[in-house]
Amino acid sequence: MKRGAETEINRRLRFLSQLTDRWLRYLERTPHSLIALAARIGTAGVFWRSGETKVSGWRVTDFTVQLFRDEYQVPLLPPEIAANLAVIAEHLFPVLLVIGLASRLSAFSLLLMTAVIQLFVYPQSWPEHLTWAASFLLIIAYGPGRLSADHLVRRAIQRQDHS
Repeated sequence: MKRGAETEINRRLRFLSQLTDRWLRYLERTPHSLIALAARIGTAGVFWRSGETKVSGWRVTDFTVQLFRDEYQVPLLPPEIAANLAVIAEHLFPVLLVIGLASRLSAFSLLLMTAVIQLFVYPQSWPEHLTWAASFLLIIAYGPGRLSADHLVRRAIQRQDHS
C-alpha cells in the first residue's frame, strides 16, 4: 500500500474515532431519570397486560385459576390463592411503578414474581425474564429518578427536616 493511501485510511479512522467519542459523550449525558422512567413504564406494561388477561371486570376468571392449577403449578400455594395474589401484584405494582411511588418495593416485588415465573412456570423464557430483571435491578439499585412520586416525597421530607 502506498504512503498516501495509508495516510488517508488513518485520517478516516481518526475521524470515525472522534465521531464515536463525541456520540458516546452525548449518550453518557442521558439523565438517569429518563432511563429509569423507560424501565418503569416498560416493565409495568408487561405485568399490567398479563394481569388484565386474568380478570373479567373485578373478578379472577375460572380459566385463570385453572391455569394456576394445571399449567403454572406454583409450589406452596393453592391455585386459587396464587391466582388472586398474582392478579393483585400484576395490577398494583405496575401502577406504583408508573407513578414512581414505592418504586424500589414495587420493583423488588415484581423481581421476585419474575423469579417465580422463571423457576416454576416458563424457564425457557429466560431472555425476557432477564430483561425484566435488569430493569427492576436498575430501579432497586439507583432509584426511580426525579420523574417519580418517590422523588417528590423525598424532597418534601427533606424540606420539612430543614425547617
